[in-house]
Amino acid sequence: MAILPFSKWQGTGNDFILVDDRAGTLAADPVALARRLCDRHFGVGSDGLILLQQPRETGTDFHMDFLNPDGSRSFCGNGSRCAFAFRSTLLGDRSAARFTAIDGMHTAQWTNGEVEVSMRDVQAIERLDEHVDFIHTGSPHLVVYVEDPVAMDIVPAAHGYRYGPRFAKDGVNVNFVRWHGGQVEMRTYERGVEAETLSCGTGVTAAALSAMHRGLAAPECAVQAPGGKLRVRAEASGGGFRAISLQGAVKEVFHGEIGVG
Repeated sequence: MAILPFSKWQGTGNDFILVDDRAGTLAADPVALARRLCDRHFGVGSDGLILLQQPRETGTDFHMDFLNPDGSRSFCGNGSRCAFAFRSTLLGDRSAARFTAIDGMHTAQWTNGEVEVSMRDVQAIERLDEHVDFIHTGSPHLVVYVEDPVAMDIVPAAHGYRYGPRFAKDGVNVNFVRWHGGQVEMRTYERGVEAETLSCGTGVTAAALSAMHRGLAAPECAVQAPGGKLRVRAEASGGGFRAISLQGAVKEVFHGEIGVG
């Protein structure tokens, strides 16, 4: 049995297992590894597995391979912030970096002790009805406006969208939000995790952009998730947004080793 070193990080309560795979020697199947390690009863437990790998494109510093607990791949905003912080710790260097993920190229930097990453441009926001927007921010998200997210029974409410006719095949993340006290307050149900998470970077970004699009928020928007507060900055561009960034706190929880294989 091989021994796999790992590090556990969290970004506003969104927690991840980080593995240094820069040598490209990870023998285990990443999909099976994600399913095993992310299990909160029989593994380490997390909202995803992140493999830090050698750069795949010229002019970048690393590649982030992110896998959900069910083994599916997507972009993860909080995961990318943790991946950058993990790399900074490994190198002992807090310089800004460029990296690639499943949805393309991103930048990352330390800002006032927090990690800020660039997000992909959003070409358009689809308003499904008066209370629901659909936005793709690296992962597909529904932003559902409700009276009070805290009061909701979130899993059955989310399942009505997640497993509805339009999204049942590929899945969708469902964010229940309200504009309150000059900020977005929200809770998120994540596909791949198939449960509520304390924070979701792409979901926070989607909620902030929706609020901006609806004229509720300025080009910089604070978002309060159960796990903490994040900030989203963006520039309106046609019917969408560009120069989007996500900023928030990250922290290493612990590091250890686990037998695999």
